[in-house]
Amino acid sequence: MHFKLLVVFVEDSKTDLIVDAARKAGATGCTVINHARGEGLKQAKSFLGLTLTTQRDVVLLLVEKHMSREILEKIGEVGQFDEKPGTGIALQVDVEDAVGVMHQVEELTDVLEEKL
Repeated sequence: MHFKLLVVFVEDSKTDLIVDAARKAGATGCTVINHARGEGLKQAKSFLGLTLTTQRDVVLLLVEKHMSREILEKIGEVGQFDEKPGTGIALQVDVEDAVGVMHQVEELTDVLEEKL
């Protein structure tokens, strides 16, 4: 079984929505890293030396490659990434190898056999 790593940078207020949408689309789990910081095309505004930006989270999802595009699209749709600038970015990266995922392989085998 081959996996992709979905990396999602999202406003912290939308993290739960993103995780729920990913699960409904077939993701079996995730890791959330809180309080990330990022800048887009325009620098963040500051007031008396304090940066005025919303908190970001990084959501990491290791998903089966045949399911990755569907999950990625669902995340973008729910997060409104293409509709509202600055709401988030999601990308996928090929995973060459992974350990500690046998429970996911067992869980996904039946699901993938039905889809393929």
